[in-house]
Amino acid sequence: MLFRLILKNVFRHRLRTALTLLGVTIAVLAFGLLQTVVGAWYAGAEATSRTRLVTRNAISLVFPLPLSYQQKIRAIPGVTQVSHSNWFGGIYGSERNFFPQFAVEAESYFRLYPEFRLSGEEMQAFLRDRQGAVVGRKLAQRFGWKMGDVVTLRGTIWPGTWRFVIRGIYRGAEATTDEGLFFFHWDYLNEVAKRQYPRRANTVGVFIVGISDAGRAAALSSAVDELFRNSLAETRTETEKAFQLSFVSMTEAILLAIQVVSYVVILIILAVMANTMAMTARERLAEYATLKALGFGPDFVRLLVYGESLAIATLGGALGIALTFPAAYAFGGQLASLFPVFRIQPATLWLQAAAAIAVGVAAAAVPAEKGARVNIVAGLRSIA
Repeated sequence: MLFRLILKNVFRHRLRTALTLLGVTIAVLAFGLLQTVVGAWYAGAEATSRTRLVTRNAISLVFPLPLSYQQKIRAIPGVTQVSHSNWFGGIYGSERNFFPQFAVEAESYFRLYPEFRLSGEEMQAFLRDRQGAVVGRKLAQRFGWKMGDVVTLRGTIWPGTWRFVIRGIYRGAEATTDEGLFFFHWDYLNEVAKRQYPRRANTVGVFIVGISDAGRAAALSSAVDELFRNSLAETRTETEKAFQLSFVSMTEAILLAIQVVSYVVILIILAVMANTMAMTARERLAEYATLKALGFGPDFVRLLVYGESLAIATLGGALGIALTFPAAYAFGGQLASLFPVFRIQPATLWLQAAAAIAVGVAAAAVPAEKGARVNIVAGLRSIA
């Protein structure tokens, strides 16, 4: 009987219920999208390996490191392998077509990053072609590239017109693996640098250091940096996760603002929901008094109010969660260059559900007490 009464009350004022449902749905959807944006910002850091370190110039990433450092780093006990890469920063057609591009030491780099999966044939084709390139599956889909296509980039950091031939399209081993990257041979970049920019030849942006024991990451980082202390190019070595988080920290204020806005949205819909339930309880004081006169206790009245509020909030929350998936797919597709990994985390879904339930409970708290404490005589006297 209680369940039937709750359902009848929910749909008694259909327009009011529909508008409240719409508000809860939009709020839960917006909350989920904003939380997903925050998660996407941290996706690169979360996908890192504990057995990889990154060594860069201690002053700034802008300043390169000598290639000769590689052999010295490899000689440190506990280091299993070392590779290097350079940020390229080319433009494909328009500046809006941004995607990360790296010149890498091909064989060692892909050994250090097994999450970038290439077939044996593709890897061999890439290694044989000095102008070959390997691109991520999502990046290839974005521009319609296929094997053998020629991609022309206009250099910014390295001026000129650069042509590459796609020899491999990698897939991510995990859903969190970035499939929007572009790799080509560092040797090709260095050959051109020797001819056109001799002072920049034989230098790299960062070294990627593979280690045997993740528990020794701090000690090995210190060992690398100590090796080049007081040199012309001192180094800063940190875990790959710390390296990625250093970029995230630059936009920490933006992330905080997004998180605050996501919770403000929930507070706003809580106010709307509370107003709806207050109006409902005020209209039904006579009904609550009648129920109490028939022998139903205050707890029964409380359950009626809480049940109605939770039914509306739960239904709106469920709709909001369901709509988050297509909305995230569309949003992620439009901002693939900024958020290469844009996926809804299970924690986000739980937060959405918890937010909807919390709104339902909080909105009913005051009206439920008011209805439970209504005076029978005063309530029945209001019946016209």
